[in-house]
Amino acid sequence: MVLLTYIGRVRDGLILATGVEGTADQDLNMLKYNTQAKMLFKKLHQPNTPAVHSVESGPYIFHYVIKENICALSLCDYNFPRKVAFAYLDDLATEFLNQNRNRIDAVTRPYHFMEFDPYIEQAKRKYMDRNRQAMAAVNSELQDVTRIMVSNIEDVLHRGEALNILDSRAADLRDMSAKYREDARKLNTKSFVVKFLAAIGICLVIFLFARFYFY
Repeated sequence: MVLLTYIGRVRDGLILATGVEGTADQDLNMLKYNTQAKMLFKKLHQPNTPAVHSVESGPYIFHYVIKENICALSLCDYNFPRKVAFAYLDDLATEFLNQNRNRIDAVTRPYHFMEFDPYIEQAKRKYMDRNRQAMAAVNSELQDVTRIMVSNIEDVLHRGEALNILDSRAADLRDMSAKYREDARKLNTKSFVVKFLAAIGICLVIFLFARFYFY
């Protein structure tokens, strides 16, 4: 079963359209997964983000497909066929781009494309149809999903944080190195001045001693 569906903009995670399946009680239980979905959207702009991905979260699994500048994402029961889920998302992404490609970048408020919600529901019914003939027709057109990577939700949501920590530490080390070089330069300058003054002092003492001793 498809429980949640979102379409969002990749560059900033702005939600553009949505579809939700279930009762009011289920909706309350879905709050956690709604939050996770929105957090996933915030990660999509990061380098090396896969264009097609599955993310496990407890008894459910997120699937998403990135096309051009948008992402179609759904939360499904864990045993819902992955091929069907990705065919559903690919359908949504393709149709959404066909209808709205030229308007996506200009949008500033979330859920701007509410007129697309009925298409989400229509596609959901199509791909959740248990009729054997309908499923056979769908499966005949589906891609091979065995090579699509599956990750854990915690790994994905915290992806990049370790790199950020390393970057921060590297920056700290660079700052410390620069400070060390500056301190070393100042110390060398100070040492040179002290040695120079000491040499002048010694020469002066020798000069005075020679002056009074020989004259």
